[in-house]
Amino acid sequence: MKLLGLIFYALTGYATAADVALDVGHSRLSPGVISASGIPEWELNRLLALEVAANLDRIGVSYRMIGNDGNVEILTQRTALAQPDKLFISLHHDSVLPEWLSQADRYRGYSLFISRKNSTTDKSLACAQFIGHRLLAAGFQPSRYHATPIKGENRPFADQRHGIHYFDGLAVLRTARQPAVLIEAGVVVNAKDEAKVTSEEGRNQVAKAIALAVNDCLLKFRLD
Repeated sequence: MKLLGLIFYALTGYATAADVALDVGHSRLSPGVISASGIPEWELNRLLALEVAANLDRIGVSYRMIGNDGNVEILTQRTALAQPDKLFISLHHDSVLPEWLSQADRYRGYSLFISRKNSTTDKSLACAQFIGHRLLAAGFQPSRYHATPIKGENRPFADQRHGIHYFDGLAVLRTARQPAVLIEAGVVVNAKDEAKVTSEEGRNQVAKAIALAVNDCLLKFRLD
């Protein structure tokens, strides 16, 4: 990983550290879920990342955008590009299992994931708790259905109140060298939840909560 990171720095000039890497989940070729209104998840992730970035600008937190051109296909390239940064946040929007799609309106809310295979699991959990706290304060609720004990889900809780799950197999969380959290902003195969988190007002509320939580996390690291 270290050698791969050095190669990317040489090719891209990304050696300068940022406070946070904002990873735009998925890509143009692998766009993720298609929302209830027909929008590819990658585009929703990109728009959320831009809004988070705008909020970070306002509070003076530096960031690196990864995957916002839609061309990063290899997941470990994302964490290699983020190697010098203090925090890694991967931005996504959620779906449900294929057999649940006919009842997608039953599922709503955000989910947060961390990995026990990340080298800084405790700090990842602390950052996820800040994010969950800020989202709850903004009026959003965790989905919690990812803990359902069935094949394809069964993601144990790290913190049920804040909607945080362990998902050890996620490559970007496992291979990040810094604290890392993956955010599913809402269940966008549910038309109502899509509108709640991707409308102009809703996206700004989600982004503001994430940006403030990132700042909370960075301040905690400086004090520890």
